[in-house]
Amino acid sequence: MNKARRDQLQKATSLLEEAREIIECVRDEEQEAFDNLPEGLQQSERGSRMEEVVSLLEDCVGSVEEVVSQIEEAVS
Repeated sequence: MNKARRDQLQKATSLLEEAREIIECVRDEEQEAFDNLPEGLQQSERGSRMEEVVSLLEDCVGSVEEVVSQIEEAVS
């Protein structure tokens, strides 16, 4: 792989890392919002949906980390 393509992949990695940080921030805020709900609301449909969103965002973080790892492997 030539330097120009490696540089492009490094840029993509940086953008993915930035996206991961944003997703983590939103996930943490959603988790905090859920944690601050009264117990009765945590057990409601709204609370269940919030938990589902937190889980989905955690999956997204893992997927982004996997993509970054694969790019780094391709570049090395």
